[in-house]
Amino acid sequence: MIDTLLALGQGAVDLPWWGYLLVLAVTTHITIAAVTIFLHRAQAHRALDLHPIVSHFFRLWLWLTTGMVTREWVAIHRKHHAKCETAEDPHSPVVYGHWGVLRFGVDLYRKEARNADTITRYGYGTPDDWLERNVYGRYTWQGMGVSLILLVALFGFVGLSMWAIQLAWIPITAAGIINGTGHAWGYRNYSTEDTSTNIVPIGILIGGEELHNNHHAFGASAKFAHRWYEFDIGWIYIRMMSAVGLAHVRKVAPALKIRTTEGEVDETLQAIITHRYRVMQEYGRIVKRTARAEFAALKAKAGRGGADLPNRRQWLKDFRADAATLADAQRERLAAVFAHSEALQKLYHMRQELAALWGRSTESKEQLVARWSAWRTHAERSNIASLKAFSLRLSRFA
Repeated sequence: MIDTLLALGQGAVDLPWWGYLLVLAVTTHITIAAVTIFLHRAQAHRALDLHPIVSHFFRLWLWLTTGMVTREWVAIHRKHHAKCETAEDPHSPVVYGHWGVLRFGVDLYRKEARNADTITRYGYGTPDDWLERNVYGRYTWQGMGVSLILLVALFGFVGLSMWAIQLAWIPITAAGIINGTGHAWGYRNYSTEDTSTNIVPIGILIGGEELHNNHHAFGASAKFAHRWYEFDIGWIYIRMMSAVGLAHVRKVAPALKIRTTEGEVDETLQAIITHRYRVMQEYGRIVKRTARAEFAALKAKAGRGGADLPNRRQWLKDFRADAATLADAQRERLAAVFAHSEALQKLYHMRQELAALWGRSTESKEQLVARWSAWRTHAERSNIASLKAFSLRLSRFA
């Protein structure tokens, strides 16, 4: 069957069926690499500098395979970070729904690309040379037309299918999976203010972009993998190019170091503020363990005529929510448990005080030191062993 279809439309190059699949895999992978390395890490976030030869290759390739304009893509992505999960976010599942972004991600992109204010405000610093003004930015669909002619000439009927798949590759993976699923399903290394998640194990297909929560935590980092089990193939390519002088890394996420003893308060505070998402993630584990034990004890008491408790998972979501935006129902659920658990009430207020360290990081050094000293004192005087141990761990951050 496959051989019959291939014979119907032969091109200049005749390959076995797996050869066509291999060519398709390589070309779509180059497209993904161009998006993650050039558009995303180098252009949108300035995390690295690319040699002009590399930049021009990626620009040409994207013109041929996607028709995307660098300035538009960069502007829309920067606005996504600036307005994340709000009504102004160009492609948030919180606003449009997970299925809405998966299915209509391209339409959302095109709609925002027509917003002149977005392009002007967020598209600064992108290429503005003769090629960009007179070719790539002016004749967007013609590049895809050129690639169609080339693929059909080389591979005949199969080339048409390869072109169609190549054309849909970024809308499916970037506009759909990353912008949609990357804010809906997966695991989170960092308690960022948005809903970004990490998706595994499809790193080879999406070039490292699946580590979306890591990226939102440290947006200016050229490296997306932060744990030993995470695989960022885009970073591998960047390292390879750096080794031969084709790329220069400007920023990576700072590595957390844990000292064996307490260090200088200034350094500790800087480390806590820098790694605030990691801090809140570890604090969240303490809250989960304590809540599990407290709810079990309270429910046992409730069975003997005690309090009527809310659902623990829903309660934990309320616990993590921004205190300034809590609805009345959320406040009532929190209060219902606090009335019977001094430990959980203490953890809640200590969480607010801890977040104030980076929420008010513009305060003077003396004020921040005083806040930190007060927080440590409260933690040490609490009757929560895990909170005391956590306080000691934080004092060794560097």
